Amino acid sequence: MKVLTEAGEGGVSVQAIAKHVYNMNCTFFFQPDYEEIRTYVQQYLLRNSKSAQSIIESTGRRGYYRLNTEGSADARQMMLQFREERVEEKEEEKPQQDLSLSLFD
Repeated sequence: MKVLTEAGEGGVSVQAIAKHVYNMNCTFFFQPDYEEIRTYVQQYLLRNSKSAQSIIESTGRRGYYRLNTEGSADARQMMLQFREERVEEKEEEKPQQDLSLSLFD
């Protein structure tokens, strides 16, 4: 779902989602079959984008999906949670000031 939250209003293609899922499941000792993952992702998106209250919706462009932030309260909650995580990450990335004494002053 993180891929869909980062995609925004334009959505993301089934191909891109499948690649992301594939890369998340690859390890040094195991490489899943990409076609199986792509088929599973495609079927999952088709099944879970039928209802107006579904968390996922089609963008109207063939093969592109996004989070349904208008009709799904769960999707809106996810967006809020991911935004909070991004704010926390940005706060942690602030460089620290060098408060050590200079030897050459």
